[in-house]
Amino acid sequence: MKTYELVFIDADDTLFDYRKAEKEALSGAFQSHDISINDEIIKSYGSINKELWRKYEKNEITQEALRTERFRLLFNDLSLTIDHASFSEIYLDFLSNSAVLMENADTICRYLHENYTTVIITNGISKVQRNRFDKSPIRDCFDYLVISEEAGCNKPHIGIFEYAEQITGFSDREKMIIVGDSLTSDIAGGINYGIDTCWLNLHGTDNTKGIQPTYSVSNLLELRNIL
Repeated sequence: MKTYELVFIDADDTLFDYRKAEKEALSGAFQSHDISINDEIIKSYGSINKELWRKYEKNEITQEALRTERFRLLFNDLSLTIDHASFSEIYLDFLSNSAVLMENADTICRYLHENYTTVIITNGISKVQRNRFDKSPIRDCFDYLVISEEAGCNKPHIGIFEYAEQITGFSDREKMIIVGDSLTSDIAGGINYGIDTCWLNLHGTDNTKGIQPTYSVSNLLELRNIL
């Protein structure tokens, strides 16, 4: 088994249950406008949001623009006349208060923290991610928190990892590994940076991206077979 010293780990849909947090935040934001959400709204928003985050990974849209553009597009689809900028702020406030963890996240984070330097590395929004992290039961399990908004670049670009080097003071890439659920963000980012990668494939998704991780696991506890 290869010896690692530093573990990068993604936040949303790896450690934090982003789908649940997203649904709760949407519900709260719409209720503030006396609108009850339904499956149509959730599905439409999810599709729009996913596509915009993909564009963000490719530097085709800024994070600031993404925050409001997703709601502008959603409200157009739903024929709603709501100010998308103010709605975005309400949504982010709700989202920042959700710190629901994925199954076994607490257990694996405590295991990793006992044995490695641990770093959360996320493309999320700074005020949201920091607040969620501070509210979570795993806040004491990580040595560093690296957020794309603060780094000035995002996964899969190597700049966010170089920023992490500056923060951690650790630069031996042979002894680093990144764990995450996204092939195009986490795994591609690790490959670009020149470190080993572990794809968290919770749903048994076929890998059709042409991006090959060093390892694959189907649940977080399987990481103990690698680390």
